[in-house]
Amino acid sequence: MQLGVIADDFTGATDIASFLVRNGMPTVQLNGVPTRDLPLTSEAVVISLKTRSCPAEMAVSQSLAALRWLQARAVSSFISSTVPLSTAPRRATLARCWMPCWPSWVRRGR
Repeated sequence: MQLGVIADDFTGATDIASFLVRNGMPTVQLNGVPTRDLPLTSEAVVISLKTRSCPAEMAVSQSLAALRWLQARAVSSFISSTVPLSTAPRRATLARCWMPCWPSWVRRGR
């Protein structure tokens, strides 16, 4: 697995998964953090969370669990939309592990 994406909602996860597939990267989308090992042979995994609207502590916990799950599978690159710029505690916690990014929908020029 080359790429792990942690999305803060289902819509964003579906968007990035479809962009990856459309551009030739075999991709699997998972709803929530997997609770067991899954036999994945795809180049990318997109984990869809519902962290945009939940309490900060829960969002951090779920995002870190998703990150640990991906790291345990030797993912070499990570993308996340789970950390709003205005949420400093989440940003600080996740930044110690990897490089989060805050993408907007590219096709809309943002």
